[in-house]
Amino acid sequence: MSILTSKILPAKAYEFRFVHSSGPGGQHVNKTSTAAELRVNVAMLDLDTYSLRRLKSLQANRINKEGILVLQASGQRSQLRNRQQAIERVEAMIFEARKRPKARVATRPTLASKRRQLDKKKRNATTKKQRQRPDW
Repeated sequence: MSILTSKILPAKAYEFRFVHSSGPGGQHVNKTSTAAELRVNVAMLDLDTYSLRRLKSLQANRINKEGILVLQASGQRSQLRNRQQAIERVEAMIFEARKRPKARVATRPTLASKRRQLDKKKRNATTKKQRQRPDW
């Protein structure tokens, strides 16, 4: 099993491109292409329709019209570590898309909180009233 294999991403669903990095590396950064650009075909992922829709909504800025999720990793000095970082980030995105968000239960404010809010509004009103010019 290779260092760059993924349990979530099938090998046919993604490809890497390497570009010059703007991150750490000194003069070395001008000579080598260490930044990894990971391109994942979202349609080729084995996700159910809910997870796929959720991934597209969560990562709408990163998915282009062709359905390709584009992610760049340039935080490390080596190409291998940038590749690993990119794969880990995409796996985290997929994991987050598979989660079902907890349904929000609508609740009413308590009577005590309503009273506190009204008292606060009254205090603010009196403070502002005292700041006004006196009416002789």
